[in-house]
This record gives sequence, C-alpha cells and structure tokens, in this order.
Amino acid sequence: MIVLHHCHETRSMRVLWLLNELGVDFELRVHPFDKSLRSDGYLDLSPAGRVPALEMDGAVLFESGAILQVLAARYPEAGHGRLPGDADWNEWLVWLHFAETLSQHTAALTQQHIMLYDDDMRSPTIMKLEAARVGKCFDAIEARLSSGEGSREYLLASGFSVADIAVGQAVYMASHFVRLENWAALSPWYAQITARPGFVAALPKEGDMRLYRRDFYEVWRG
Repeated sequence: MIVLHHCHETRSMRVLWLLNELGVDFELRVHPFDKSLRSDGYLDLSPAGRVPALEMDGAVLFESGAILQVLAARYPEAGHGRLPGDADWNEWLVWLHFAETLSQHTAALTQQHIMLYDDDMRSPTIMKLEAARVGKCFDAIEARLSSGEGSREYLLASGFSVADIAVGQAVYMASHFVRLENWAALSPWYAQITARPGFVAALPKEGDMRLYRRDFYEVWRG
C-alpha cells in the first residue's frame, strides 16, 4: 500500500495529483500545516518536518520532485515519465525541477502574506521583489510554451508529463500572488492541465484545512 502524507495547498499536492493521474490505490493522510510536522513521529518520516512523505515498498521517500520521478519510473505505462535515451529526457528533468525555482519564490510570498501575522513583520519590498521573481518564472514558462511553430500544448513536445504536473502545481500556488492573464501561452496551458480530473481531485474540498483563504493576495503596502 502507498501512503501519502499531505497538507492541502503545499508541494505534496503535486504528488497527490500524480497519484490521481496514475489511478493506483493509495491512502491519504492529511496533516495540519503546523508544528505537528515537527513531532518525533513525523520526523521519522521526513527529517526536515515537511510534506510530502510517501511510504511505499517498506521505505519512506521525501522531497516532492524525487517522489514524482520515482513514481513515474515505477508506473511507466502511464506515460508521464521519460527515460534516459528519450528525445526529451533532458528537458523533462529540467522542467520537473524548475518547479522548485518557482516554488521558492511562492514560499517567500506565502510567508509574507500568510505566515507572518503582525503587519510590522511584513515587508512590501520583499513582496514586490518576490512577485517580480515569480513573473520572471512565468516568462520562462511562456517562452517555453511559445517556442516552435505555434504554441505548445504541453511543456514537452511528446505530450503531457510529470513536468506539467510539477510546474502546473507551482503555478497554482503562485497564482495566489501574481495574476496569469498577462501571459498569453501560459494561461491556456494552465487552464487545460488544471481541468484534468487528477488536478481537480487534488484540490481541498469544502471544509478542508486550507493554506490560502483568499483566491488572491494583493501586495501589502504598510
């Protein structure tokens, strides 16, 4: 049995999305996004006290990008991974891990807008800088989707893959702070992949604990 340890609207969401796409049996254990992730019991699963943690085959995996890569290799018939020797293996790896570049800037914005409760702890300067850095990441995705003859349907010419899941989930998080409509290729790509049942099933349900209580957070101006 596969067991996924998950917090809603965090990077573990990309693993949940992939498991839904794969259609495999798994158990979902939802944790609050709080200090309980630092408990001794959970630290045995994830030594940094973060989600995701994935129990599988008697072992525990952590780090979302690594888990996506392992699951894609374990279930090659789904076609969401790529193998060494495939024409787009290098590009698959690059975009799979590009999701972390975008996610780190979103994490900084999440901390500023949500995790810092007192206004005097927040910095409009950091918010503006990190939002601009998210915009640069969106530029990179836009350029990728616009390359070649016409717009690409997915990040890879060979079709939908774990790269779209990883980057798409990172865009989902970032879209709470930077609006997507200024990117002509990114917006329809994002709309298409987030209409997939696997993504929809990974969203928090009514009444679930959420990280983001608003659809969009404007820059706090002090």
